[in-house]
Amino acid sequence: MKKNALDFWVGLFVVLGFVALLFLALKAGNMSSLSFQQTYAVKLKFDNIGGLKPRAPVKSAGVTVGRVASIGFDSNTYQALVTINLDQQYQFPKDTSAKILTSGLLGEQYIGLEPGGDSEMLKAGDTIAMTQSAIVLENLIGQFLYSKAADSGASKSGGAAAEPPAPGLAAPAAAPAPGAAAAPASGASAQ
Repeated sequence: MKKNALDFWVGLFVVLGFVALLFLALKAGNMSSLSFQQTYAVKLKFDNIGGLKPRAPVKSAGVTVGRVASIGFDSNTYQALVTINLDQQYQFPKDTSAKILTSGLLGEQYIGLEPGGDSEMLKAGDTIAMTQSAIVLENLIGQFLYSKAADSGASKSGGAAAEPPAPGLAAPAAAPAPGAAAAPASGASAQ
């Protein structure tokens, strides 16, 4: 009797271990939200997709409404061609815009959808025209450093450059220091 109870608990522990490993494998493969709902495919074109990967979430208002199906390259426009599968239960207007966002500072990238106001809805095979590419952190840091270097260079030279006097007008002479004797004008001798 004791041996059967022990075998039961060991077996249960092993099964729970396999379930935990399966869960971790699905989570690591970004497949934890397997959905068997009907979807429709929509295309997007981006100048830069950053680190976006297939199976990345597509979100609207923080809710996952679909997944990235595939990523390709359009050799005619030299842009990244992204196909997303949206759940059939979520309908979006034709003038919806899309942008690539990042979860947190260094988290995974996903596509964020902002619904427009059009009364006509997206259908399978449609293309979302208004897209915003991923922000590349290295470019952002480079722009920041470049602007700081330009600012420090301008402050070292005294800010804005002084304008030269207009032709034919003499530049005003600097005022002598108080208590100092005025130097004789050049070319004139003091006799």
